[in-house]
Amino acid sequence: MEDSPIDTVSPVVKLVVPLVAAVVVAAGGVGYAVHEHHAAQNLAAQNQQVKAELSSTRGQLSDLTAKVNALAAQAQAAEQQQAAAQPAPVAAPNRAARPRASRATDRRLTRMQAQLDAQGKEIEETRGDLTNTATQLTGSIAKTHDELVVLEKKGERNYVEFDIQKSKQFQHEGPISISLRKADTKHQFADLQLMVEDRNLIQKHVNLDQPVMYYQSDSEQPIQIVINDITRDHIHGYVSAPKYRQSELTSMADANANATPNATPNPDDSIVGDTQPAPGTQAAPRKKLTVPPQL
Repeated sequence: MEDSPIDTVSPVVKLVVPLVAAVVVAAGGVGYAVHEHHAAQNLAAQNQQVKAELSSTRGQLSDLTAKVNALAAQAQAAEQQQAAAQPAPVAAPNRAARPRASRATDRRLTRMQAQLDAQGKEIEETRGDLTNTATQLTGSIAKTHDELVVLEKKGERNYVEFDIQKSKQFQHEGPISISLRKADTKHQFADLQLMVEDRNLIQKHVNLDQPVMYYQSDSEQPIQIVINDITRDHIHGYVSAPKYRQSELTSMADANANATPNATPNPDDSIVGDTQPAPGTQAAPRKKLTVPPQL
């Protein structure tokens, strides 16, 4: 009787084959487990990254929401301020339904407004007339050197031209001292500091050709300061003063009276100091006295 193939296999082989199969199965299981572990780790890392991105997105959304709310609040506040600043709309008057009393009031207001305008014009004209009168009483104003020469030839006042640079030091001109503190070439005015009879005076915003007047204690006529030209830190103009002060006029009058004590004024003769000669004597020659010009 012949032996079967199973019977002919060595017992060693029978033991090795199951072991090899077991090892292969175990190795496959280990490989699969390692693969699953790596896959689980990758998924966990991806989950963490997604969570971090979601957190960042939520923070950005919160910031944007806060900014939008702030902008909306500012816009609302601006609209409220604008609405508060705008006057309330006034309904158009219904001319057809206007009462007669309102129309009469409007006519009275119109007449009053016309009267006020007319009075304002009269006031302005009066001011101009007063200014012109004051100028005529105190003498004409010279705007150029030639006009100043003409005024000086009249012999009524003394005129002293000046050129003054900007400085804190005073420059003596005629009966006063002047210090230029500011010269505005754009608007053509100057600020002056004056010394008049030991009085320190400040005169600001003196316009071109505008006379500045000051009265001395012993004179009925004022001193005039007139600026004819304003340049950078420099002014040109003149000082006008009365030729005689009141005390000088009084002294001259007293001297004339004392020089001819026995003189009998003759209204028909323009010669001052004319006297009638005594009987039997020769008439003395007539003497013409100097009379101060009228101011």
